[in-house]
Amino acid sequence: MKVFGQSMKPIIESGSALTFRATDDYSVGDVVLSRVKGRWIDAHKIVKIDSKECYLIANNRGHENGWTKQVFGRVIAINGESFGRPT
Repeated sequence: MKVFGQSMKPIIESGSALTFRATDDYSVGDVVLSRVKGRWIDAHKIVKIDSKECYLIANNRGHENGWTKQVFGRVIAINGESFGRPT
């Protein structure tokens, strides 16, 4: 999936192609595809996880999108190069 915008710089540049992989094991710092308050968020970070497995999603500039349980995958590659923790 190609993503556009400045909110995740310098981690992800506008126009980057991301590869996502679904998992049962998301962690703080993972860059994920999620749905927050009915809106698709295609490449923001998990910044907190609560005891009910809800995830706080935010960009790389400090803006929090909100809490969600809907996380569909984490970024494992940017422009074909491995990214994040090992799969």
